[in-house]
Amino acid sequence: MSLTVIVVSASDLPNVEKFGNKSDPIASVEFQGSRKKTEVVKDELNPTWNANLTWDLSGKPLTGSDSIVATVKDWERVGRNRLLGSVTVGLGAIIKSKTHSQEVNPVLLDGNGRPTSAKIKLQIKYAPPKGAGKQETQGELGSAPGGEGDEDGDMDIDVEGGDAGGGGDGGGGGGVPRMGRKRKKKREELSTKEADFQIRIKIWEARQLAGGNIHPVAKATVCQQTKMTRVKKSTNRPYWNEIFFYNVQKSPAELVDEMVTFQVFNSRKLRSDALLGSFAFDVGTVWDEPNKFLANKWLLLSSPEDTQGGVKGYLLVSVCIIGAGDDAPVFKKADDKCDIESNLLRPAGMQLRCGYFKLKIFHAEDIPQMDPSFFEGVKKIFGVADQQKELVDPYLECKFAGNKLKTDVKYCNDHPDWNQELRVPIKFPSMCERIKLRVRDWDRLSSDDYIGTRFLNVSEISCPGEEGFLPTFGPCFVNFYGSTREFTDLPDQYEDLNKGVGEGVAFRGRVLVSLSTKLGEESDTPVLDIDHKEVVSVQRYLRRRKYRLYGAFLNATMISEVDAPVEFEISIGNYGNKLDTSIDPQPSTTQPTNAVFDGCNYYFLPWSETKPCVIVNSHWEDISFRLDTLNIILKKIDRLEESIANVRNSIKAGLQTTEVAAQLIGMIDSLIADCSVPIPTLDPIKDKFNDLDKKRFEMRQAELTSVVADATKLRENATDVNEALDEVDGYLRQLKEIAIEPQNSMPDVVIWMISGSTRIAYYRIPAYELLYSSRDPDACGRYCAKVQSVFLKYPGSKSDVAIGADKMPGMLRMKLWLGLESEEANWQKEQTDGSLAVFAETYENQISIAGNWTTKLMPRPKFTDASGDIKLPKDKFNVPEGWRWAGDWFVSPELSLLYDADAGQTKFMEDVFECEARNIPGGQWGASSVAYTDVRGDAVTGRDEITCPEGWSWEDDWCLDVNRAVDEEGWEYCVEATLGNYGPVEKTYHLCRRRRWARNRFLSADPKAVEAKKKAALGEGWEYAPLFNMKFHASERKMDMCRRRRWHRKMVAESPGASAVFAMEGSADDDDKGKKDKDKEDEKRHSAPRMFLTFEKSNKYQLRAYVYQARDLVASDSDSYSDPYAYVSFSSRSQKTEVIKTTLCPTWDQTLIFDELDIYGDPNLIAENPPDIVVEVFDHDTFGSPEFLGRAVTKPMVKLEGSDPRVAKLFWLPLYHGDDSAGELLVSFELFLAENTDLPFMPPMRGQLYLVPNGIRPVMQRTGVEILSWGVRNMKKFQLASVTSPSIEFEVGGKVIESKVIKNTKKNPNFDTPLMFLEVMLPKEELYTPPMNLKIRDHRAFGRKPIVGIHVVKSLQEYRCDPTQQAEITELPDNPDELPVAVPPGQSPSVVGTPGSEVSAKETDHVIEMPEETPQDDTASTTSAEKKKKDVLEEEIDWWSKYYGSIGDKEKCGSYLEKGYDTIKIFDCPLEKVEPFDNFTDFCNTYDLTRGKTKEDEESSGVGEFKGLFRVYPLPPDLKAPLPPKQFKSLPSSTPMDCIVRVYVIRAIDLQPQDPSGLADPYLKVSLGKTKIKENDSYIPNTLNPMFGRMFEIKASIPVVKDLKIGVMDYDFLSSDDVIGETIIDLENRVLTKYRATCGLQATYNTSGPNVWRDAVTPTQVLQKYCKSNSLPDPVYYGASKLCFDGKMYNLQDFEANKIHNEHEGPAEERLALYALRMLPLVQEHIETRPLYSPMLPNIEQGKLQMWVDVFPIHLGFPSTPFDVQVRQPKSYELRCIIWNTKDVKLDETSITGERMSDIYIKGWLAGQDEKVQTDVHYRSLNGEGNFNWRFVFKFDYIPPEQVLVIQKKDHFWSLDKTEVRVPPTLILQIWDNDKFSPDDFLGTLELNLNGMPSPSKKSSKCTLEKLPENKAGVEVTSVSLFEQKRLNGWWPCISEETGTRELTGKLELEMEIVNEAEALERPAGPARDEPNANPTLEPPNRPETSFLWFTSPWKTLKFIIWNNYKWYIIGFFLVVLLILFIALLLYSIPGATVNKVFGV
Repeated sequence: MSLTVIVVSASDLPNVEKFGNKSDPIASVEFQGSRKKTEVVKDELNPTWNANLTWDLSGKPLTGSDSIVATVKDWERVGRNRLLGSVTVGLGAIIKSKTHSQEVNPVLLDGNGRPTSAKIKLQIKYAPPKGAGKQETQGELGSAPGGEGDEDGDMDIDVEGGDAGGGGDGGGGGGVPRMGRKRKKKREELSTKEADFQIRIKIWEARQLAGGNIHPVAKATVCQQTKMTRVKKSTNRPYWNEIFFYNVQKSPAELVDEMVTFQVFNSRKLRSDALLGSFAFDVGTVWDEPNKFLANKWLLLSSPEDTQGGVKGYLLVSVCIIGAGDDAPVFKKADDKCDIESNLLRPAGMQLRCGYFKLKIFHAEDIPQMDPSFFEGVKKIFGVADQQKELVDPYLECKFAGNKLKTDVKYCNDHPDWNQELRVPIKFPSMCERIKLRVRDWDRLSSDDYIGTRFLNVSEISCPGEEGFLPTFGPCFVNFYGSTREFTDLPDQYEDLNKGVGEGVAFRGRVLVSLSTKLGEESDTPVLDIDHKEVVSVQRYLRRRKYRLYGAFLNATMISEVDAPVEFEISIGNYGNKLDTSIDPQPSTTQPTNAVFDGCNYYFLPWSETKPCVIVNSHWEDISFRLDTLNIILKKIDRLEESIANVRNSIKAGLQTTEVAAQLIGMIDSLIADCSVPIPTLDPIKDKFNDLDKKRFEMRQAELTSVVADATKLRENATDVNEALDEVDGYLRQLKEIAIEPQNSMPDVVIWMISGSTRIAYYRIPAYELLYSSRDPDACGRYCAKVQSVFLKYPGSKSDVAIGADKMPGMLRMKLWLGLESEEANWQKEQTDGSLAVFAETYENQISIAGNWTTKLMPRPKFTDASGDIKLPKDKFNVPEGWRWAGDWFVSPELSLLYDADAGQTKFMEDVFECEARNIPGGQWGASSVAYTDVRGDAVTGRDEITCPEGWSWEDDWCLDVNRAVDEEGWEYCVEATLGNYGPVEKTYHLCRRRRWARNRFLSADPKAVEAKKKAALGEGWEYAPLFNMKFHASERKMDMCRRRRWHRKMVAESPGASAVFAMEGSADDDDKGKKDKDKEDEKRHSAPRMFLTFEKSNKYQLRAYVYQARDLVASDSDSYSDPYAYVSFSSRSQKTEVIKTTLCPTWDQTLIFDELDIYGDPNLIAENPPDIVVEVFDHDTFGSPEFLGRAVTKPMVKLEGSDPRVAKLFWLPLYHGDDSAGELLVSFELFLAENTDLPFMPPMRGQLYLVPNGIRPVMQRTGVEILSWGVRNMKKFQLASVTSPSIEFEVGGKVIESKVIKNTKKNPNFDTPLMFLEVMLPKEELYTPPMNLKIRDHRAFGRKPIVGIHVVKSLQEYRCDPTQQAEITELPDNPDELPVAVPPGQSPSVVGTPGSEVSAKETDHVIEMPEETPQDDTASTTSAEKKKKDVLEEEIDWWSKYYGSIGDKEKCGSYLEKGYDTIKIFDCPLEKVEPFDNFTDFCNTYDLTRGKTKEDEESSGVGEFKGLFRVYPLPPDLKAPLPPKQFKSLPSSTPMDCIVRVYVIRAIDLQPQDPSGLADPYLKVSLGKTKIKENDSYIPNTLNPMFGRMFEIKASIPVVKDLKIGVMDYDFLSSDDVIGETIIDLENRVLTKYRATCGLQATYNTSGPNVWRDAVTPTQVLQKYCKSNSLPDPVYYGASKLCFDGKMYNLQDFEANKIHNEHEGPAEERLALYALRMLPLVQEHIETRPLYSPMLPNIEQGKLQMWVDVFPIHLGFPSTPFDVQVRQPKSYELRCIIWNTKDVKLDETSITGERMSDIYIKGWLAGQDEKVQTDVHYRSLNGEGNFNWRFVFKFDYIPPEQVLVIQKKDHFWSLDKTEVRVPPTLILQIWDNDKFSPDDFLGTLELNLNGMPSPSKKSSKCTLEKLPENKAGVEVTSVSLFEQKRLNGWWPCISEETGTRELTGKLELEMEIVNEAEALERPAGPARDEPNANPTLEPPNRPETSFLWFTSPWKTLKFIIWNNYKWYIIGFFLVVLLILFIALLLYSIPGATVNKVFGV
């Protein structure tokens, strides 16, 4: 595979020679960056070359965008070749050509692109790969060579598919060919048989919903079933991810016509316009999809009234239909890379318009190098390189909605001019939100590299709605970011940044683009060249202005890089990039400085009073009209956010509502005033704005107007503070939506920390945040010339975790300013606290040779820059234009030299390693070649030669360090010293050994004096190092071989705006260096100066850090705790708190004082914006490095005067670890100006530590804490051993109290002494109250007490109480009439007698009036019948009657409600969630215990529970005053209680399907302690709503076992059973609660019947116990009808007024006590509905379970018989239906004789049963009568109370289980006409509901259509029940509705009888007329002789058909025949007779 170009000749070349000679033409052809040349033809204007130039394509075929560039030049021996002409020839034609060859003769163009008279003749030949003759190139789609594959896995769809169809089934089509679609099954071919289906709908998310501040909720409706998602607040892009199940029983033909409706509502609105949009399609749309699965479709929402009203949003859903045996699909959300438009459904009438984006790509700038320069260097060495190449081959790629287009590749060009237009096809409105622009580098052999990625959000460059606009953009530059620009041959570890994944860390170039949208058109040409006029027209947007970026570095602290000098670089775009050699140097970096230890933990750069500054000059377009508006809106947002935070803080602080309301009104007023200020208008003369700028200006102005209007309305109507705050939050979101500038062409400012040539960390700031504007102060960036703290980040890290990162690279305090050069005076004005100075800088270098310092034989020049790479002699500096020297060169020592390893410390340990070696293994040890080294093996001064530094004193003598892995003499051994790996045991093969000597010294002089002496001792300013590439230090050491010193020379600017870059003169010393060094110097001939912000003096400050306590820290140790301590870092100093052992809520109560802080700058400015304070919390580990727990950043309160009355109150400061919250610190900080003012007194001390002083520390009060330590539960094993003997430590406020030890939790998990009291000093303010810490220790053998669990009670607020408020005990008055009367709600008390009245108690008893007696003989039979009926009804009443009566199902409850029986409360939630039970935590709470991490990154998990409660209340300040009464009284016994637990499980609702059929086979699994009951043998097949009706009785000892777990399992035949869901009930809470949740109180007290009292104790006993436990007086009974209880009188008559009494009632006294109990907040008889959760999906409900639990303590007695809740079982019945006769049957056929007749037979079956029976055929019924005498016998199962048939059958023959179906008992009889050679004809049908059928007619004449219900005449039909009548006979009409109207088609004479199973055995009867033919006996029918089958009875056929109908024809026929015969015989005999007669023969 190759490309060959034959350069034949050229003609009419121009002559560029001036002295009579002609040009010497040489031709070259360039293809894909590779250039080949011809020979030179001397002195010829019409040269002929015939040169063959061939390129190997390396397996890559040509594409349509490939081209060659032919160039003809005039060859020159000296100097550059001059251009004669060039031309670009496309290769698209040669690819399409059959011969793959072409001859061209194009005109050459000059350097300006104008045609000349010259031509060149070329022959081009292409050898394509095999099989590529028919290949379709991507050239027509603008693809670049080699770009077929995408490494990131994106799908490349070159053209968008056409519309797949119109109407509601529409969508993009996705490019699927029509011929490839699967043929859909016609709807009429679908089955009409009913079947079960499940429709599953998953609603993923919505986008672009209409409206801004909305609370969307989605509804999905299928087959009249509606389900709703959760409400998502304040978003128009909600993400739900919720799935719904719809179970439907319909035939497929009916199902496909059902509608699926999706609606999205705004839940904030209650008006009719709450509907945002809807979408509907029929189920057939899903049915027609493959596998009946509509996956990840976007629904285009619209208004149902107006489909042309525009798009209301988009909804992403997945829908599937699952039938019997279908596999359930897995719902997986499509990623954002899919082709969205092809997955779009739109409503009928809402058409997607075709169109395309016109993306114009003009040119690019500053593309970085992407290819290696090795070959170019080789060419340069051999002198064959004609010019310097730009090592990048860029092209731009655009992707949108799955479509990808590319520009041409510009080879070896870092500033390509594409000037191409990409026409990206779209469907509008489009669901794809981002246009992806990628600049890539073409590679011949490998996959194309990514240079940078940028996304254009369609929502930002367009606006929906009536006044919106289509996507438009530019012309404007688009900036690209990615990994660092420096090219390396190694793989780029941050390549993902170039793909757009993560935050780009460096500028990668910019591209000028514009975009517009064309609708209603389609483009045939994807890639076009832009017209030259249009290229010129965009020049108006390219005017550049000079900008200047200033940066002043004030502090650099917390530096992580300490092994080499550190410098900082600031760049904007590619300006200021120090490591990019392609640009001129600028003073964009600080001087390299060694990091210095601060004496505690961190390192800083010692810049002192000279702060480094940088300047970066750059040229950009003036887009201030965009960025000024953006900054103004951002300032509005900042002010609003601050106001909202203030209001929320006021609410949190508990201010009065009026104060908060006033603050809120003020905030709204400020918002209105702020938004009423118009944004700057666009100046058509000054501002170079485009269409998008105009549109966004109008949109922003409209939004601000809308906010003003809404806020004004809110101010007038606001009534609730929280609701008003929510509304203001909505306004804030509106402002943030318009605070976006998509056309920000000014690159971001990037700050880099560099060490040597390695980039360590960065920080990226948007340029508009630093931009200065003279238009308006609000138009300036928020950080313009403002001091800010910058937290550096490592490349590739998350952009939002800088503060919470495990390791921070560094923190900078700096000022930045960006503005026009003409406005830089503003920057100068801002520098009021320091003066700017500019210095030229060079380093003088020397080496030591034989102990003498010299410049000879140095590896670097004498004067260089800091790196030693650039030669900078002092005398070769040329002062830049506009500058002058201010003084001579002077030595400027590096300040970091003043600091050594002991900097900041008062004690220091000198250490040195003594080394020995031996030459042979096992030999004698001798002196090593390097006698003494440091720990890294570098040579150091011997220990005897080490002197104590000035100001320090030795503390002791040198001593061996034997506290390491060494032998007795301190030696450690290894094979080779350079390899390390030392060990403490000597081996024969060891050749090296060493031992460590250490000696302590302490600081004996004033640190400041020592520092001053060091500074003075710098002298000549030399700094020393063993080698130039190692770290330098101030004092000379024995091993130092190199030294250098820094020289500075000050410069003064004479003209503003002058550049400060030096141009270096050539050096005469370079003659001997050679050409190589000369070229290097030519490349680096410029040097940038250093700039400093110099402060004359510093101000002394004192910082006081009040670190009081922390809470909610992360447990990092295996004992569930941490050993926390904190570092406080401020400026260049840091201090450490003490370590608090084993706690997550440490109380340090410590003040850290930072004295003598030097802070430079105006104190007033410092007060406005003080430096940040960083607090880091670590876990102390004895072995290993400390573990990072969290970090927080805050600012101190600055006090410039000691008399400042402000108080630095403690506040909770959140800690962050990564993205997660890591706890809180209670801290406060004060920064005092320590000059000319009196500082506050020093805080009190605790040992050597300062405490938090009074006035700042919380005000304490004497507080009592009562602890109810009830017990522990469910403790998991610790270290493989069970926790059996735990105790608990309670710690709060520094006081600890420990409980007693539980002897054995397996026997009694409760504490013997549960009550404890703790007196502690706690803060008055709840905000400062420390948490309560719980530690559970297990007491084990050998005195071990490991911590096995912890819990932190964060707040004690809920446990606070007032001990002075005691319940008042009501005493019984002398006259009970004075007591108030208690009556049921809604009823007034009746006047009844009292013990003191004239009416006695006996007379006031309820009297049942008996009816008058009637004569017995008249009513005897009636009474007997009623009694019999009553007994039957009593039999039908069961517990399920009560259940159905309670839920309102009157059909299934029978006569239960009519009898006035009790109903039961059915809660739709768990019992503990019902008000006012509050989880039954009134006695004690359940606290989950956790355990700390045992491994790295292991999460803490629950390890048990603690049962207990707390009461917190203030105690009298006087210690002698009596204590308040205790709060915990009348506690129950803590010993275990044996109980009988009865679990009633009624039913499950909407279980999660587990089988492919969409159903499940559920059964119950109950466990309590070791008792486990699994009913897998009683599973209920094929249902999601099983009726369990099960009762489980378990004996248990509570609380040894307390968690009752009820699980619903799915039975599987082959695999293990699945858990559908389970629920857990804490039985202990129900036993201990005051609400008496052990057994619900029934409504009435009955001693028998369906509502018999089930509790073990009577109501009177319950009432007595209630009074005792609540300290109430005992109840007093006045007879049996009155009760005095709790100060109220209860009358039985009031509670039983209008009550229906029955014989089951118990004693009146018990009934009255029960009525009194039911007036109390006690648990009543109930059924609770508990949600089920699966362990696999713990947060998703899997269904519900209706149940209740009764707990009966055995010591109270045994309970009565449990309720029988077993599911009603069907009874066997037999229906006998005798078909006697038919009459008036429709005659459906005509015989051959023309008679109307029918061959009648009857077919019958019971609905739901497949077994159909039929009679014999009554043939040839001529009058519609039929005689059968035929018996149908149907056996069925029937539930009388529910009046339903129970049918159990298999769904399929392969089904394992029968599915139970309940249907009404309906008998279906049909009359059919029998046909032998065609299908039988249907004549009529009769459906009879056996529970309510129309009464029969005794005569057939009276059997009409009026006998059926719903007749036209409206006649009321009398219905009878066959189950009650037992036997019925008579005539019933049969009907047909085939014509659409009801028509009488026959009458049936039937006799029906229902018998039960016993009666069927007593009186058997066979089907038809089979034996036993009895009860009654059926004789064969007496049918007329005409009833027969014609071909089986030929004689009867002749007799009754032929003879009867044709006998006269037959007789006549024979007579005619006889007559004919007679005549024939007569004629035959006449001649003979005549002859005989005549002749007498």
